[in-house]
Amino acid sequence: MAAGVLCSEQGNVCFMGSRHVPARTVLFEREKNGVTYRVPALLYIPRWLTLLAFAEERLSADDAHANLLVLRRGILYHHSYVEWEDMFAVEKAHLPGHRSMNPCPIYDDFTGQIFLFFIAVQGRTTESYQIITGRNLARLCYVTSSDQGRTWSDVTDLTQKVIGESLKEWATFALGPGHGIQLKSGRLLLPAYTYHIDCRNCFGKLCRTTPRAFAFRSDDHGKTWTFGDLVPNLQTVECQMVSVDEEDGSSVLYCNARSSLGFRVQALSSDNGIVFQQGQLVEKLVETPNGCHGSVIGFPAPVKFSSRLTACNTLLEQPVNSITLDKTLNMGTKRVLEKGGSNPKHYQVNRQSNICKVMIHKKTKGKTTGMSHRDDRIQASSQVQKRFVKTDYQFQLPTWVLYSHPTSTQRRTNLGVYLSPYPKDADSWTSPWIIYEGPSAYSDLAYIEIQSGELGAMVSAPLVVFGCLYENGVTSPYEQISFSMFTLYEVIQNLPPNLACLHPSLKQDASQSRRQQRLSDLSAHKSLNQSQARTPAACDWLRGLSADRPLRRCCRWDCEAVQEKRSGAGRGQEEKELYILLNMANVVK
Repeated sequence: MAAGVLCSEQGNVCFMGSRHVPARTVLFEREKNGVTYRVPALLYIPRWLTLLAFAEERLSADDAHANLLVLRRGILYHHSYVEWEDMFAVEKAHLPGHRSMNPCPIYDDFTGQIFLFFIAVQGRTTESYQIITGRNLARLCYVTSSDQGRTWSDVTDLTQKVIGESLKEWATFALGPGHGIQLKSGRLLLPAYTYHIDCRNCFGKLCRTTPRAFAFRSDDHGKTWTFGDLVPNLQTVECQMVSVDEEDGSSVLYCNARSSLGFRVQALSSDNGIVFQQGQLVEKLVETPNGCHGSVIGFPAPVKFSSRLTACNTLLEQPVNSITLDKTLNMGTKRVLEKGGSNPKHYQVNRQSNICKVMIHKKTKGKTTGMSHRDDRIQASSQVQKRFVKTDYQFQLPTWVLYSHPTSTQRRTNLGVYLSPYPKDADSWTSPWIIYEGPSAYSDLAYIEIQSGELGAMVSAPLVVFGCLYENGVTSPYEQISFSMFTLYEVIQNLPPNLACLHPSLKQDASQSRRQQRLSDLSAHKSLNQSQARTPAACDWLRGLSADRPLRRCCRWDCEAVQEKRSGAGRGQEEKELYILLNMANVVK
């Protein structure tokens, strides 16, 4: 029977100290005969509004009892509802005499083809046996689909062709698990790790190995594959990767890997996965005692929160009071009108390249020399002339990263999501929002951009939504695999209050502490309507992101600060400002 999950565009109420978790739909559940589903992988296909949820079907929870890979297809309806089809086995993803493990799907947006990579391990051979003996029994395999996962090709074994003689230096290897990525250049990247053999004959007995993460890659849409260098220093195991864009147009490949060192390890590559720099511990992302798989997903930063755009805003003398969005092919254009209806300011965002073009028309008084735009003149008086001076800016929207992982340092429990607007900075991660309370383990994230509905001539900004497929249960994390959807708005709203890392200006802005104190004082008052409240921390963070023109009160559905001076000049305009701020941030309710 088909199942569905609803994602609300209106957000959810969350108060300081309250616990909110998103709705979830169970997609895979342990059967009475002991058959267990583990190691989720999630892939979103924007062109077809389709989600693919993969998992391993095992005869028991034991790794050695893995069997086949299974799939459920989900179709996104009405911007917020996913209807899931029945589960079926991807029977082609199998080598005779081997068990299929570690699903790692990649979607090629240029060709429309889906690659489902996996490892095929001989018989019931365990990973620990391969590590001890130095004898690799894993194979690198894939199948493809050109009809959104309905049917699959015959299996292809790439082991000898791609890895070749390097297998002599690998005790074993595995993929991801979870989704792979495609870069803007078209390069396909497959996260992987190997137990590299450091010494094969250690005192005549055991093989000594070190786990290292790396990436397989293809620059010809999957026709040929190769792999890059290993992360050089710290031990890194299961991993995922994100292409992180910078505002100056540069990019870096970010790798986030499991580790047994008590914290996650991150490593950067400036050549898109060929060579990785030295890995570093991320102390804000704790690990369970033996480590656990985690997922990372990148997405373009909300337009309003770009530091360059904030700098551009200082050129505007009056606050904005309306916003419209014009749709063009592969391009969204936001037109912002200043108070008074003149001086149009445009944001033009190419959703494929994430290049943002900003066009500002600014009034100046008196004579201006050296300006190319002299046609538009307004005679303010007989003495003073005002001119429109056009200034264009173009920059790349930076990448933010969301990360999911169990939040406990003692065991696999309480799955949380963390947010980083500066993933290259290991200290930029927030504390987690716990999205499942209880035993939980592996997870995989997907980024979904939903076009919101139209209201007359007004078109709201796209809604940033995330899907999360994760292992969970009541007494064991391997009882179910569930799916949840939540918005960027919900993530921000439910993060703990220590949000200073989310914007550089908050680190040095002395007024930040005063705003926080004011909100703390206001939160002591009784709310007029708790169903319309928002956490003061989230409000304060949003103000900080508009630090060049701080907002003094929230909009009608914001926190208790709205009670202050509900009457009086300027209140309505400030509410409009914050509404526009959230709208342009793609996190409006």
